[in-house]
Amino acid sequence: MNYEQVRKEESEVLVPTYQRLPLLAVRGEGCEIYDDRGRRYVDFLGGLAVNALGYAHPEILAVLRDESETLLHVSNLIYHPYQAPLAQTLARWAGLDRVFFANSGTEVNEAAMKLARAYARKFHPAQPFEKYEVLAVENSFHGRTLGALSATWPEHYREPFEPLVPGFRFVRLNDVGHLRDCLTRRVSAFMVEVIQGEGGVVEIREEFLRTAQELCHRHDALFICDEIQCGLGRTGRRFAFEHYGLHPDVVLVAKPLAAGLPLAALIASERAAQAFSPGFHGTTFGGGPLQCRLAMKVLEILDRPGFLDHVREVGRYFKGRLRELQLEFPVIREVRGEGLMLAAELTVPGKGVVQQALEAGFLINCTQEKVLRFLPPYIIERRHVDELIAALRPMLAGLAVESHQEVNA
Repeated sequence: MNYEQVRKEESEVLVPTYQRLPLLAVRGEGCEIYDDRGRRYVDFLGGLAVNALGYAHPEILAVLRDESETLLHVSNLIYHPYQAPLAQTLARWAGLDRVFFANSGTEVNEAAMKLARAYARKFHPAQPFEKYEVLAVENSFHGRTLGALSATWPEHYREPFEPLVPGFRFVRLNDVGHLRDCLTRRVSAFMVEVIQGEGGVVEIREEFLRTAQELCHRHDALFICDEIQCGLGRTGRRFAFEHYGLHPDVVLVAKPLAAGLPLAALIASERAAQAFSPGFHGTTFGGGPLQCRLAMKVLEILDRPGFLDHVREVGRYFKGRLRELQLEFPVIREVRGEGLMLAAELTVPGKGVVQQALEAGFLINCTQEKVLRFLPPYIIERRHVDELIAALRPMLAGLAVESHQEVNA
């Protein structure tokens, strides 16, 4: 089947929840994917931060083949060999103790919210209907289910489904004074993306994060780091919170964990984890043998000497090249991000740049209307960056001319 056939069939049978790019992907290798016509695209979107090891990684394929012939799924009512060793590694990486496995980032955000309220009831039984608030940060994105959506800031996500879950409040981004006013004894948890992803690759300031952690400890609220997009090597460290020396009570990971298969994890301190007991929470598919075994291989690869050094080095190079473009084209308002989670915020809408980039053979993304977001596989090389920068230059030049003409019209 070709692109037009697939597009037509989808338009007739799928619920219209996505605005897809006009591309029918049929295979991938390394940092590149190929469409039904055999055309190559260098992927700077990385499956929305999922394909950290790129496509068709030989070690991932070897695990996939072996486990697919052994044990695809068992229920969580029985044991399999891979949950415990994977949990041990994740807990060690995060400096925590226990793990709950689910399928997606939204699901572990939901689990964290339930854990926070269960924690408040267990350790503060005298105030069960007072200590229930969950604080999130303006500009945040934590998921699309009703609970996770309640902690997601942009109005266009929330408004069609209101009223949402009560007890959620938002703290002004990087406003320490407002944070102090909001994070009181009524709060059961504070949730934060150390680098906001969907919000436009916005970095949370260290003072804000450290103050939130201190207030959580003071009021015995859970300090929850949502690292679903910025964690597991994306910023050049295992977790983004490590850049600031933080010690969260709960860490949430998902996107790259199982090399493209659905797997997410809630990683918690011993004290926080004790708020759950059998029957409090669960999942049918979360933590299956195939996903867990793949995740063990992903973490093994990320932990090899020099691997995250490469992420940091190429990330610095990429950021430097974007700043060169910024100096050349003022239509770029700001370049920001860490490691291979980068963004160029424009002064004008960026949707057209995404389309032009696709036509030039590059997959990129635009969020918050004007933010070009880059989430390439960790195996990306300088030469790929140079190819993209060369392709972006005439596009940005065109935007600059259009912007100038509009100003002078």
